Amino acid sequence: MDFENPERPDSVLNLLKENGFTHTQISKVVRAHPHFLLSDPEKTLLPKIEFFRSLGVSSSDLPGILSSTPRLFARSLKKQLIPCYDFLRSVLLVKEKVLTTLKRSPRAFLYSVTNNMAPNIALLRQLGVPQSAISSLVSNYPAEAFTTHTRFVEAVDEVTEMGFDPSKTVFVLAIQALVKMRKPKLESKLELYKRWGWSKDMALSAFKRHPNCMLLSEEKITKAMDFLVNKIGWPSTNIAINPSVLSFSLEKRIMPRFSVIQILQANGLVKNDLSSASFMLPSERYFVEKYLIKFQDNVPELLNVYQGKMDLVEVGSQSENVCGAKKF
Repeated sequence: MDFENPERPDSVLNLLKENGFTHTQISKVVRAHPHFLLSDPEKTLLPKIEFFRSLGVSSSDLPGILSSTPRLFARSLKKQLIPCYDFLRSVLLVKEKVLTTLKRSPRAFLYSVTNNMAPNIALLRQLGVPQSAISSLVSNYPAEAFTTHTRFVEAVDEVTEMGFDPSKTVFVLAIQALVKMRKPKLESKLELYKRWGWSKDMALSAFKRHPNCMLLSEEKITKAMDFLVNKIGWPSTNIAINPSVLSFSLEKRIMPRFSVIQILQANGLVKNDLSSASFMLPSERYFVEKYLIKFQDNVPELLNVYQGKMDLVEVGSQSENVCGAKKF
């Protein structure tokens, strides 16, 4: 690459600097596409910057988006970026949702409308998938929504064979999970759950309730199961009824909430047969109001335990497993 004349590279670097790109962001762009330094910045780079600004992307967000996916600079406005935006707008309906998708996954603007995007969405509509579910899939999982059409069809066929209802949002959640996970990987997860006492039918039933339970790493599954089954005493078969609990952080959610409930039960403030779903599944705000604020005067140390500043022994709680084998 000929850099004997620094005028063109300097003009490229100046353009990026003038549009808010940091040194690190400029380095990412140049490393990914060194030939940009020999391009005409007014014809190659600036039109893309102006296009994304016209969509409503803020000056603070734009450098991050373009530096994370420098290939956007290399794509044609007329043949790729504009048609892609128009298609996303037709699917998501609201301009703000398109912007959210762009921020979440800039690569969404790199997919082929003709080969991937249009046929994938057409298939979902043909099956009767509601607009809200399609919008959710595209906004949250654009890479899976716009994977190659052949792979997308395979995932749709598998999900359909499993008995998922196309009218439910979980249908598209299962599609994105299977797009990410080839059959051998799914089989290995089924085998792992089998070692924790789930039958294949039970594991598939859990997948239907919460598809992402099959995307969790083996380490995360093992740690969560070990705590819930071996330390707390919950039957693993009951966990299959609400598998979403496995996706929660062991350190930040499962253990702190269990500790709070254990203390409340030891003090007779909540029932010993309290359903685990009632305290493990609700939002953070609900849990804090229902189990911390409500009993703060009765057990002043409760918040410290919840925040990990104090353990159960320090508040005089018995070390026995007072929760026992609770059902979800």
